[in-house]
Amino acid sequence: RTPDEAWLEALRAPDRRVHADPEKIAGLAGRIRDWRRPLHGRISGPWRLTFRLDEPDASTDPDGPGTGGDADEMIPSPGETWRLEYVLQDAAEPSLALPLSEAWSPSTAEAHAFLRGRSPRAFLLQSLGQAARLCAGVDRSFENPRPARARLDTGEAHRFLRDEAALLQAAGFGVQLPAWWTDRRTPPRPTLRAIATPDAFDVGGGSLDLGALISVRWEVLVGDRTLSDEELEALVRLEAPLVRLEGRWMELDTGVLDEVAGRARGEAMELPANRLLRMALGAEEGPGELQVQEVEARGAFGELLEGLREAHFRLLDPPQGLDAELRPYQRRGLSWLAFLGRWGLGACLADDMGLGKTIQTLALVQRDREEGATTARPVLVVCPTSVSTNWLREAERFVPELEARLHHGPDRLRGPEFTEAAGTADLIVTTYALLHRDIEDLAKVPWRAVVLDEAQNIKNPDTRRARAARSLPADFRIALTGTPVENHVGDLWSIMEFLNPGLLGGRGEFRKRYFLPIQSRGDEEAGRRLRRITRPFVLRRVKTDRTVIRDLPDRIDTHEYCTLTREQATLYRAIVRELEESLAGGAEGIQRKGIVLATLTRLKQVCNHPAQFLDDGSPIPGRSGKVERLVELLDEVRDVGGRSLIFTQYARMGTLLQAHLQEQFGREVPFLHGGVSRTRRQEMVDRFQEEEGPETFILSLKAGGTGLNLTSANHVFLFDRWWNPAVETQATDRAYRIGQRRNVHVHRFVCQGTVEEQIDQMVERKRGVARKVVGTGEAWLTELDDDELRSVFALRSVDAEGEDDPEPVTTSRSAS
Repeated sequence: RTPDEAWLEALRAPDRRVHADPEKIAGLAGRIRDWRRPLHGRISGPWRLTFRLDEPDASTDPDGPGTGGDADEMIPSPGETWRLEYVLQDAAEPSLALPLSEAWSPSTAEAHAFLRGRSPRAFLLQSLGQAARLCAGVDRSFENPRPARARLDTGEAHRFLRDEAALLQAAGFGVQLPAWWTDRRTPPRPTLRAIATPDAFDVGGGSLDLGALISVRWEVLVGDRTLSDEELEALVRLEAPLVRLEGRWMELDTGVLDEVAGRARGEAMELPANRLLRMALGAEEGPGELQVQEVEARGAFGELLEGLREAHFRLLDPPQGLDAELRPYQRRGLSWLAFLGRWGLGACLADDMGLGKTIQTLALVQRDREEGATTARPVLVVCPTSVSTNWLREAERFVPELEARLHHGPDRLRGPEFTEAAGTADLIVTTYALLHRDIEDLAKVPWRAVVLDEAQNIKNPDTRRARAARSLPADFRIALTGTPVENHVGDLWSIMEFLNPGLLGGRGEFRKRYFLPIQSRGDEEAGRRLRRITRPFVLRRVKTDRTVIRDLPDRIDTHEYCTLTREQATLYRAIVRELEESLAGGAEGIQRKGIVLATLTRLKQVCNHPAQFLDDGSPIPGRSGKVERLVELLDEVRDVGGRSLIFTQYARMGTLLQAHLQEQFGREVPFLHGGVSRTRRQEMVDRFQEEEGPETFILSLKAGGTGLNLTSANHVFLFDRWWNPAVETQATDRAYRIGQRRNVHVHRFVCQGTVEEQIDQMVERKRGVARKVVGTGEAWLTELDDDELRSVFALRSVDAEGEDDPEPVTTSRSAS
């Protein structure tokens, strides 16, 4: 501020003790405005005035710092001077320049040659006069009648670098700054290093309690250099904005200096292990929101931090009792699970479906049993009902020495009998359906580990099954899932809270730090922070990565565009008209959402087949473009010896397809849905996998979309769509997994010109965005406004036999 500005501020203060004429105050304000008015135009001429800032030279500057110690080398003394040299440049040839000490009174042949007989005096006075309004050092140099340079202290040099240089450049002057300033991005903040007290944490073969307190002391860093106590105290006293570090000048953000110094001077403090882990992984600030650059520890905790940060762990040999050969990536997965299990830390094995998450887990259980002999405790596996038998079969096949038992069905053991039986087993398999029902019995067993297969089943942390899973006692926990983020990053919080409680903070903290920035604003920095903290606990490999698996065949994805029949188009238009009438009637809130979702369901059923929508037992042939196209494609698949899976989300449509296809091809077409018992379900899967099994298998998306191994099929038909890429990938991976020897062809059915095509296009745009899908299922459609809904639902085309504008019809069907 100028003195005028300080005086004006005092006059206008509410509690001012002086009285001034308002006209005089207005005049003073006008003078300030005039002083602050930007320069208009630039001084023209054959030259340009340039300002070059030279940093102090400690070896030659008589006012420079001493060299008696590190603190002297780093911190400028109060008398240290920077030189702002004035240089006259040729406007047409900037490489030709003359110091102003020579320009005022040319005495050399070089100076006379540069000036070519012209006097620069008027130009210099006018230019320096303008520059003086922008730079205090230039203004002060007018104490010399022929100013050629200005001497600046460190504070003034910092102000010139930070503010005045840009003002001079904007006014047309040349400015030359030190390279270290022009190369910098942001001024380094003093940061902290956390030093965990040696042996403050020793698991002794047990589990790591993430809530355990660890004693920590602090050191202060500038860049990569740790400040000594003497250097830190000298910096605090001087408050120097520029320092010389190891012979190079740098800017120092002094705003946090006092606070970090206070932490370094203070006594050791105790922090929970989970918070120290977050700091070590760069995902959380230190006390008082100060940045922690690194966490240093020795002993057990130091070994853990190194392993987490560098993914550094010993590669283990497969256990002797494993009756299988592990692929290289599976061996690494086993070693990674064992490393985290040693510390009692939870692990999310997020390999693509079909890469062998089950065998890696069984190998870990077998290894624990071999190392722990008779003292090893049982492992609990919680999985969907559809794959519970598969776990027992895989255990019998790959780890025959283990005692594996199923806890399921009305005759399952309860109370003390269950506790006793679990104690004599190596592996207990149960289902999500029983998890919360039998939680009292399950919670009484001291499990070695709890494994959640298809862990996306606990993505909603408020469900009874999620709460029950978190309450189970275990040395460590494992989540198996091909889709750790099925709908949004909130899914990841729920899984991580099961694995390592508190690691991502509470739900409110997570929502503020990660969920809202990532989901609502696409904040890339928040995404990076979340990846940094979760990366050590999530192992993700994909089948398309040839460095992971080289012998998996290709997958081919195509869209099968189908046309509506005249009957379908007529019904479709009638349903859309009813929606428009409902919207025009002013439906709002829950009522409006219900209308939208009901309309979507009805339109999808019409696109499938009128008989599904009408539910009247009417004939199937010739009435649905989708069904006709499906029959054509299945015929082609059968001709070349292929086998097919057909997924539908509607049990009624599956029943219609089953009857129609059996009639068309004269062969068995099984249909697996939620009403099929566990025993019958396994029989159907085994039958299909046989060489002489059925050629076609219909499955409901919910009951058959996860956990099943159906590699006999090489064609997958998504007959109707849930429009969630993660769910559709799960269904596809029933066939596209290890054991598949043929290329897999995925057919996605879409009715042209309908809501199916509109939403499919939206999903395809989202499919390539990492960890993002279109909402949860279809509920996101209810958030569209009326115009957007009309655009999405409107029928844009019909088949060649359709009418341009058929007569209105009334739609009705049974409520089933």
